[in-house]
Amino acid sequence: MLTRLQNALVVGLLTAVLAPAVWSQTPDANAAQVTQRIGSVSVLKDNNPWALEVGDMVAVRQVIVTGVDGFAVFRLSDGSTFEVYPNSRVTFRSTPGNLRDLLDLWLGRVKVHIQKLGGQPNPNRVHTPTAVISVRGTVFDVAIEDDESTTLVAVEEGQVAVQHALLPMNQPKLVNAGETLRVYRNVPLAKSGIDKGRMVERAMRGLNEAMWVILNRAPGASGGGTGGGAPLPGDTPSTPPPPPSQPPGGPGATPPPPPPKQ
Repeated sequence: MLTRLQNALVVGLLTAVLAPAVWSQTPDANAAQVTQRIGSVSVLKDNNPWALEVGDMVAVRQVIVTGVDGFAVFRLSDGSTFEVYPNSRVTFRSTPGNLRDLLDLWLGRVKVHIQKLGGQPNPNRVHTPTAVISVRGTVFDVAIEDDESTTLVAVEEGQVAVQHALLPMNQPKLVNAGETLRVYRNVPLAKSGIDKGRMVERAMRGLNEAMWVILNRAPGASGGGTGGGAPLPGDTPSTPPPPPSQPPGGPGATPPPPPPKQ
């Protein structure tokens, strides 16, 4: 009995000592913490980019921006994560009074992994200019594909419910694991078919290839350099340098005159 009581006291003391340290590392339970960063990843403060590093916190309503070589993973207090891919612009929890509105994707691509809470649904939403994606615990990708804000939704695990942001219906369209759905600006969801199987496989392969390129461009998992590797989409080829001039005495050069006779 005494040993059990002593153990309980030790646990209580450790909790009291460690809790403030843990809280200081995560000052806002509604924030997102950077757990991995590659290349250029920033948040906007007064419309100016501030570089993010591993361990930094992103607060409610902050805008995350990635460069051509930028990629980052963010972790929420409930264990859920989201990944932001190159050339993306995302607002984190744009509605402070409704924390279920997780992300607003304006440009690029994100991957979201929502953890269930004790096996129970964990409702969250991702918004784009043309779609509202509702989830309860799943893994899925969302991408903006063109200037018309066409939204691609690809589900890896679980199920998501998709509504058109501009042309809402009475019932959302359900997208299951292994399926994709494109949401077009001026086309009702009722006319948009769900693609099964191969499209998700191609989309996931494309993401993996993009990450392989980024990892080969960046010097490390949290590095900020560009390095070598294949060009990313959007890179412009540089003009090749002119050929070097012929060095004196090289092939094809005019020989120097002979020395004067003594």
